[in-house]
Amino acid sequence: MSGIDEAAKGVAGTAAGDANTGAGAGDGTSAAAPRRGSDVDLGAWRGVWVNVELERGRVHPVSWELLGEGRKLADHLGVPLSGVVLGPDDASTDAAAADAIRYGADVVHVVRDPVLAHYRTDPYTKALTELVERRRPEILLLGATTLGRDLAGAVATTLGTGLTADCTELRIDDETRSLAATRPTFGGTLLCTIHTLEYRPQMATVRPRVMAMPKPDDAREGTVIDERVALDEADVVTKILSYIPDADADKAQLAWADIVVAGGRGLGKPENFRLVEELAQVLGGEYGGSRPVAQAGWIPPERQIGQTGKTIRPKLYIAAGISGAIQHRVGVEGSDVIVAINNDPNAPIMEFATYAIVGDALQILPALTESLRERKARRSGAGAHAGREAPADA
Repeated sequence: MSGIDEAAKGVAGTAAGDANTGAGAGDGTSAAAPRRGSDVDLGAWRGVWVNVELERGRVHPVSWELLGEGRKLADHLGVPLSGVVLGPDDASTDAAAADAIRYGADVVHVVRDPVLAHYRTDPYTKALTELVERRRPEILLLGATTLGRDLAGAVATTLGTGLTADCTELRIDDETRSLAATRPTFGGTLLCTIHTLEYRPQMATVRPRVMAMPKPDDAREGTVIDERVALDEADVVTKILSYIPDADADKAQLAWADIVVAGGRGLGKPENFRLVEELAQVLGGEYGGSRPVAQAGWIPPERQIGQTGKTIRPKLYIAAGISGAIQHRVGVEGSDVIVAINNDPNAPIMEFATYAIVGDALQILPALTESLRERKARRSGAGAHAGREAPADA
């Protein structure tokens, strides 16, 4: 059976097998492709590449997060870190290339073409595939966005290599010099680490906010290489007729919120979820929930938190009535502070929370909300009083 050689190491043990058992690139293991490991000179493939996702003049922030992570991998391997920018021949493409250097790239490969003005699978796949075959990077990282998932699967299939999707950790295995890509599996009950041993490039996608955002360095210098790829609009079947923005795109900003309050099935019934929303409102944050409450219809799907929902990195995350299974943990463990409220002291979330409160969330949430309201009211009143008594020439 064709596929990539992999070592899948679960948190409770080790499992090994062929990644191509009918699974496609979208579900996280490998793309079905011709076997080619036996005739690949692995030593000829060198460097870490990051796809810089440019769409409608804006770069998705996950690209900068991946450059930060790619920098660590490249430094460990002692190879250059490169960004890849595909886009039209305009200022937005130039700006994306310049920003890629600021965020850590040593080299940026740029393909400028009117055909790339809007994302479409075929021309983007052709452009990126040709660049990879021409330059031979050993690692290629893409964001696990709607666009990135589509492109990654198509490129992996075309190149005949493996793809590990929705990774939560990337590192280099010193023994094999391979990329060790970790992701949840078996419905989020295990974490497995997948190695692509005989194929290049080693491909992985990472969801937004899983990796930390690096600080841009305006003093960094790098090289921009203009690449040529023969693209013809006549060869592209898909045509862009118009662009209609998602009307709900700005409603839930969980991934970028500094404060997030979430609830789980421990709240008992959907009517109690208002306690989560009220606390989030007082704190000036966003609210969300676990997978079970999203599946039960208590909250909209876009507010689900976890590996199968939104990955978050807030300064403060409050989880009420959430057990904290692995699929939820990997979606929130990037939070600076995690406060868990649960009446079960042995719930998994209590093990990785910064602060664990054992008690009834239905009593703690309203008490916490009221206390914060009173505190804000006192601060507001003290500020107004000080303003009235200030001297006229203050």
